[in-house]
Amino acid sequence: MIQLAKETGIRLMQLSCPAFANNEFIPVKYTCDGINQSPPLEIEGIPEDAKSLAIIVEDPDAPINTWVHWLIWNIPVTHHIKENSARGSQGMNDFGRRFYCGPCPISGIHHYIFKIYALDTILNLPINTKKIELERAMSVHILAFGQLTGLYKKK
Repeated sequence: MIQLAKETGIRLMQLSCPAFANNEFIPVKYTCDGINQSPPLEIEGIPEDAKSLAIIVEDPDAPINTWVHWLIWNIPVTHHIKENSARGSQGMNDFGRRFYCGPCPISGIHHYIFKIYALDTILNLPINTKKIELERAMSVHILAFGQLTGLYKKK
């Protein structure tokens, strides 16, 4: 990630969660075994010229392909995203839903990567937007990037 930032000129942000540390287990509350709501997030290092934020949450350990759990963009610039908050436009995840769907692995421990992007624009995308379309639309607008990885094993 640091090498990519150096090569592209994209700045790095710090993404953290008061509920779990990087590479630690995600509390049940934020999973399909709990109440399945998005966790609170803290963002540091947002560039002053950022116009919006975007988040992609995905599971690279899914059996077939990386599984998308949440897509949200046009989040107003903020350093604090409250739990169960969806201030922005939500796209279509791989569950076929337009909202956060928490960790729910079939077996074993999976990694859940929360990616945050600071963008220099507001994106005009339809509500059925998928990850590939979001990534394409924001690719030339990314000012900064950060990520947080959480772990989960189904109970």
